[in-house]
Amino acid sequence: MKKLNLVFLNAEGKSVTLSLNDPVEPADPAAIKDAMNTILAEQVFLSTGGDLVALKSARISENNTTPIELEV
Repeated sequence: MKKLNLVFLNAEGKSVTLSLNDPVEPADPAAIKDAMNTILAEQVFLSTGGDLVALKSARISENNTTPIELEV
């Protein structure tokens, strides 16, 4: 499954990642930056290290899982 990871810095300077499933591709960097700035401006998320205060990065990641059938 692919995820869009939005990475912010909190008031303590630590990274905080918000992950969204099934991102639209190709990614639109301007739209992602606008959305991240809106998240910062509206302060809709809190972290244990305080408010989100800055953008750090954004990335699309993919996790491939292959089940292994075990005879039990």
